[in-house]
Amino acid sequence: MNKEASKQKSLPFFGIGKVLPYLRKYKKALVGMILGSLVGCLVDIGVPMFQRYALNHFIGEGTLDTIVWFVILYLTLICGAALFNYISAVCCMNIEVGVDRDLRNKAFNHLQTLSFSYYNQNSVGYIHSRVMSDTQRIGSLVSWTVLEFLWQIGYVVGAVVVMFATNARLALLVVAVLPLTVLLFSLFQARLTKANREIRELNSKITGNFNEGITGARTIKTLVIENKMEGSFVEDTASMRRKSVGAARLRGLFAVTMNFASSLALAVVLWKGGVIAKTQIGTFSMFMSYAQGMMEPVRWIVDAISDLITTQVNIERLTKLLETKPDVNDTDEVVALYGDSFEPKRENWEPIRGDIRFEDVSFQYPDGDEKILEHFDLDIPFGTNVAIVGETGAGKSTLANLICRFYEPTEGKVLIDGKDARERSQLWLHSAIGYVLQTPHLFSGTVRENLLYGNPKATEEQIDKALELVSAKEVVEKLEKGLDTDVGEGGDMLSTGEKQLISFARAILADPRILVLDEATASVDTITEQKIQTAIDTIIHGRTSIVIAHRLSTVRNADVILVVKDGKIVERGRHEELMRKRGVYYRLYTRQYEDEATYSVLG
Repeated sequence: MNKEASKQKSLPFFGIGKVLPYLRKYKKALVGMILGSLVGCLVDIGVPMFQRYALNHFIGEGTLDTIVWFVILYLTLICGAALFNYISAVCCMNIEVGVDRDLRNKAFNHLQTLSFSYYNQNSVGYIHSRVMSDTQRIGSLVSWTVLEFLWQIGYVVGAVVVMFATNARLALLVVAVLPLTVLLFSLFQARLTKANREIRELNSKITGNFNEGITGARTIKTLVIENKMEGSFVEDTASMRRKSVGAARLRGLFAVTMNFASSLALAVVLWKGGVIAKTQIGTFSMFMSYAQGMMEPVRWIVDAISDLITTQVNIERLTKLLETKPDVNDTDEVVALYGDSFEPKRENWEPIRGDIRFEDVSFQYPDGDEKILEHFDLDIPFGTNVAIVGETGAGKSTLANLICRFYEPTEGKVLIDGKDARERSQLWLHSAIGYVLQTPHLFSGTVRENLLYGNPKATEEQIDKALELVSAKEVVEKLEKGLDTDVGEGGDMLSTGEKQLISFARAILADPRILVLDEATASVDTITEQKIQTAIDTIIHGRTSIVIAHRLSTVRNADVILVVKDGKIVERGRHEELMRKRGVYYRLYTRQYEDEATYSVLG
């Protein structure tokens, strides 16, 4: 879980300034919301004045001469208020769902631009909470909370103005509670902010654990660790409960203190008001209505301030996400010429041949202390098949990550077709790369839809050819609806091997100039692996290929083999050369061969 949010300083004015830019496109809705709220507020302020007139005139003076106009005017105001309240509610709803949508789109699109390091350092639950929960609370804040706030503040201000215009002495008694409100707010704000920030962070952790419980359901069952997972989840929710109860007590103490102050002010009005307004029963009744009516706005404002403090944490966390800069960035000049991921200028893209060169490259991961590469040089001409081998965790994917520009070199350059990759856009490079992961991922939808991610314009013939090339056609034919079969969330309706074959076909369908296979055959059986290996030997011709392999038998024909150990390249050469050296590669190969031979005899 990300710890940075808990260390953030409070944003000025509750961070509202960070949200205002998202309200500009809803100016008309804001005007409608404000106008409707103010009209409704004026009607509510006017009701006690009608009450005052009725008591003083109809009862005090004993005449009904204006009763008809009184009723007509009163009903007109009530109907008008209902209409404007409806308008303000509709405008408010449009603002809420609109801002919610805009913030989620902004957050989701920004996540697409962030580097791998961000996802390594932040859990799925943490990110999910930013995009869904935080945006929802902010959308509610700038709509319904603002609407209610306008009404409540408008009512208090309007009531105070009317009271001072009617009887200044009595009005002073009613408004005496307001300075006390400000004082109490200042005393409680910091503690409430801290408590609510801790609660939101715990909520992120719980969301992450919940996500792991779902995505890791099979592993949990096979390891029989349901009790352990339950214990961890219960511990987190118990901590959430303790923090929430503590915050609720603090919030309750705040509200009770405010209510006590408000009730005390009302008691003073009852005590003194009877003497001041004994000759004007209607005026006294109006003041009592205002005094009682102001208690609810004051209580609401207290709650709104508390909610605002809570939402400040949501704004802080979403702002933290949106202000996070990716480790890999295109310069302004590159974006101006080639566009970005969302607005590419493909007409300016040069064709990619596929020559790759590492020129005096040093590299260490953003969160690492040790250099993985140091003054490393490597020339990979177009059409070369490079294999990267080593033990598990040796750092085999580092070179592939640099070639794909998922990370930038700490020093030196990675050249693509003789040009520094940083002089071209990331999308330009990524569009020419086919990447097949060890752990395959399919998107929700059908097999056909997943294949078309590789090439949206692919014909049926091209799809069939790609499936046949990687031995996936038989898999598709066995499915109930063939290419139109739904693969489920993450492709879970298919086996791991089937998902791998489909993802392999998807990469081939894109016809990439650079092909990266990250242990792409690790999830398939031996027979299927042999078929795919035959397909690999065919499709790598005419493209540059980077093969990260655990099974060394699959890289014997590579043009160059790079041996990685402890994050460093310790050997390089062809299979025969490395075997003659009798070094790390030789030991890896012979040990694996012995293990496979033993398995074939005993298995």
